[in-house]
Amino acid sequence: MMTRSLSWLLLPALVAAAPANLRLAPDATVTAVALSSAGGTARLSITVAGDVTVRESTLPDPARLVLDIEGATLATIGKYDGLKRGRVSDVRVHQFTANTVRIVLEMDRLPTYSVDRGLPGTIAIVFEDEPYAAWVAGSGGAKAASIATAPAPLTRGSTTLAQADDRYASGMKVSQSQGQDMRPITVNYDKIPIADVLAQFSAFSGRSIVPGRGVAGDVTMTIVNQPWPFAFEAVLAQQGLSAMEMRGGIIRVDAPGELAKLDSVEVLETRQKRLNYAKATDVAGAVASFLTKERGSVIPDSATNSVIITETRTKMPAVLEFIDQLDIRTPLVAIQAKLIYVDRTDLEQLGLKYDVGTSAQFFNKVVQRPDPLTGQPYNPNINVVNLGGSSVAAISNADAILNGSAIDLIFSTAIGGFSITSFLSALGRVELTDIEAVPLIHTLDNKEARIWSGEETPVRVIDASSVGQVGQAPRANVTFKETGIMLTVRPHVTANRQIMMELKAERSSIQLLAAADLGFTIPKQYAETSLLVNDGETAVIGGLTLTTVTRNRSGIPLLSGLPFIGSLFSVTENRENRKDLIILVMPRIVDDGENIRP
Repeated sequence: MMTRSLSWLLLPALVAAAPANLRLAPDATVTAVALSSAGGTARLSITVAGDVTVRESTLPDPARLVLDIEGATLATIGKYDGLKRGRVSDVRVHQFTANTVRIVLEMDRLPTYSVDRGLPGTIAIVFEDEPYAAWVAGSGGAKAASIATAPAPLTRGSTTLAQADDRYASGMKVSQSQGQDMRPITVNYDKIPIADVLAQFSAFSGRSIVPGRGVAGDVTMTIVNQPWPFAFEAVLAQQGLSAMEMRGGIIRVDAPGELAKLDSVEVLETRQKRLNYAKATDVAGAVASFLTKERGSVIPDSATNSVIITETRTKMPAVLEFIDQLDIRTPLVAIQAKLIYVDRTDLEQLGLKYDVGTSAQFFNKVVQRPDPLTGQPYNPNINVVNLGGSSVAAISNADAILNGSAIDLIFSTAIGGFSITSFLSALGRVELTDIEAVPLIHTLDNKEARIWSGEETPVRVIDASSVGQVGQAPRANVTFKETGIMLTVRPHVTANRQIMMELKAERSSIQLLAAADLGFTIPKQYAETSLLVNDGETAVIGGLTLTTVTRNRSGIPLLSGLPFIGSLFSVTENRENRKDLIILVMPRIVDDGENIRP
């Protein structure tokens, strides 16, 4: 009897001294480890199937965070890839003892951390760190995944570590960039009460969801890997329900009619919102369509550039946020254009005239001969004809006049009783006009700007209908025509810092006509176009080359057409005119405002 009693007393000691492989295996298993970061917060997540105890400790030189997961064994998982992610330089996972899995997180320095066990089946270590690509090690091996695209399902059963950790990282990233938590969720409901479904969405999203009194029914549906707001909306649509966000971020779920009743009885409040950049009249028109029908109102106040809004307390924060999105700083754009206009004219003129006559018969048109009776030259319109005998007189190219000739040469000789006189006139001229204008203008985004340098020319317009009595002069109206260098532009800054422009560049001048009664003409060159240009890039928006060649020849028939000597009996004119126009434009964003980011 004594021996048997002692054997029962020795049993605990024998169990403690037994080899590890003879002890009972732990029920829990560490199946995966993941490291991710988003929004300035890093997270080491461990997936554990079963109940365990976690003990953490730190070690210096190098800084290490040690987690001992007691009551668990380690499944076959991949090793850390060796990349440095933020502060983390290495992650080591091994079976420390028979029932303890040790995880060592090695860092360049130890940050402040916290242990989070809020998600079932997951142990998380959270600390501040810079963003980096996620790393996951599970039974399928180790991998580095993109945070933004990793799936994050939440099911009614178990949740894998890769899903839970990527859900955390993806949700944080979307929340930072879009202002809304868009973590994906996977659900499978089979006749689950709507109250339980709303409670699950509340726990998953961290939002307060309050159902109305009449909200009842069962939910049967399957949603795979969709953002939880979309899944939540699908659940409400299936049940014929609507949701409304109240003050404090509380979500009220009820029938659409019940929510409409809340709007009709909710207390109204009035706010004055002062604007910085936008005009009150412009903002009021956009806000009016956003307010509650028959209850909300908006009044613009031009004196203070503000809007006065009347709306329900629940909807007022959303209205004010909408106004803030409209009241943004407008980008400032500088637009520099260059107009280059070159006008070149080459002119060559050569002419020969002949006058043949006698003292008794001649044409008094080219050579003025004196009247023997008075000693004064004959009138140019009088021609003298010899009526007493046979005589000859001739003139060639009499009406060919070279204005501003460079050289005039006269040759005269007498042959028998005839006087022969020849006139030679020649002209060579080059005209060059080179105009270069560089207008520069600053304007706000989507605002038309115009710069002009020139003159206004009065134009008299006769009103024939104003003639009344006989002898009364008609009334004349005077209008003004603008000429010179003109630039009109309307820029728009795109989200990727390009500049879209509607632009017109013009150059014009006044050219008087030879006949004074006809006034003048206004030669004009311009380009009007729409184009997309990078910030600081020079673009050619227009180019025009016009060449005009004019050749005139007048002379004695047959003789002027003879080779080599034909020029002796003709007047020739060669004129070549060339006009070149180039228009360049270079826009620059001087101040990109608050809504444009590089």
